[in-house]
Amino acid sequence: MKIKVAVIGAAGYTGGELLRLLVHHPNVELAYIHSNSQKGKTASEVHPDLIGDIDLIFTDKVSTEGIEAVFLGLPHGETKGFLEENKFAEDTIIIDLSTDFRDESNDFVYGLPEVNKEKVKAAKKIANPGCFATGIQLALAPAISKGWVKDTIHVSGITGSTGAGKKLAETSHFSYRNNNTSVYKLFTHQHLKEIKQTFGQIQSDFNSDILFVPYRGNFARGIWITAYFPFEGSLDEAYETYEAFYKNAPFTHVSKKDIDLKQAVNTNKCIIHLEKENGQLVVYSAIDNLLKGASGQAVQNFNLAFGIEEYTGLKLKSIAF
Repeated sequence: MKIKVAVIGAAGYTGGELLRLLVHHPNVELAYIHSNSQKGKTASEVHPDLIGDIDLIFTDKVSTEGIEAVFLGLPHGETKGFLEENKFAEDTIIIDLSTDFRDESNDFVYGLPEVNKEKVKAAKKIANPGCFATGIQLALAPAISKGWVKDTIHVSGITGSTGAGKKLAETSHFSYRNNNTSVYKLFTHQHLKEIKQTFGQIQSDFNSDILFVPYRGNFARGIWITAYFPFEGSLDEAYETYEAFYKNAPFTHVSKKDIDLKQAVNTNKCIIHLEKENGQLVVYSAIDNLLKGASGQAVQNFNLAFGIEEYTGLKLKSIAF
């Protein structure tokens, strides 16, 4: 079965990751790749690593006819207007990687498979989660489901420079990022909204504050999350709960050994490790911000929506070292 797919906004980091995955996906036929800024260029001119893999040319024209699935990699705030202007067929699967519909408005389903798998399977419109949101939600969802969190949750997270997108900014320059770390959007990060929405759906009386400190890292890709909260149970109980919660989640793994970020980079995995210290349950999670935090999860949602085996096109190798 070949599914006719279009990628809108395929010139950025997440768009490039989507092309790298989709060009090797056995069930995908890429109909066209869209970019207003790169029209007329070949895919490998914009993403040089794709040389020999794909010969499509970027177009600034949008065709809806015959498209069975469309991935939207547009800047935040532009998706709603795009969909109003370009009407896809009712049975076209729409997967949006922006923030525009993560509140599940306009019939969109929030596409965190570990929590919403059955909803995603039945959805025509899927809002892909944010990268920090994915790492934090997967770190805490089992604890939220058990009602363990009754006080403020403290979270810190460090992300690679690709999380800021391809457009040049002062804080993404090599000279700024190299040998450097900095904080941004202290306690106000935009992903907190979707995180609290999910936790409220998992546990209806959830109302704890989430104090999130996001860091810019001096590396290109990956997200490391550290979260902790008061916990009266044992570490064994915590591990049993987390392992049970993710037993049917093929990409989320709970490790009793210490973990590191490179285990997850270049994969669609989320790897979790737990510790208990000073009455706190400490949860570490590691993901690749461009894969499980964006394009890989989008393909995972695509697979679920079309009834394809969840791993398809996502059997990726970590960089390891």
